[in-house]
Amino acid sequence: MKTTLATTPVRQQHPPQPSPTRDSSSARRVGPLDRAALHLGVALIKWGRRPVMVDPREQLRRVHEADAARREKEELRDQFLALQLFR
Repeated sequence: MKTTLATTPVRQQHPPQPSPTRDSSSARRVGPLDRAALHLGVALIKWGRRPVMVDPREQLRRVHEADAARREKEELRDQFLALQLFR
């Protein structure tokens, strides 16, 4: 038998009732240290997602390198295909 049965009875109330161990008037407050840690975490996330300014000369150099690499790849592919045709 592959059916597992619950070991403790499950309480099902319709409509659901608030938990008897905790009432809504005793809500837990967040302390100042927790609040400061939360603000620090949010600030770090915002700082990490800031846009990065790229030097235009560096960007132009990268474009030229990528273009040269693309041309070299196409030349090697053409050479390989030419060798395949002569077999």
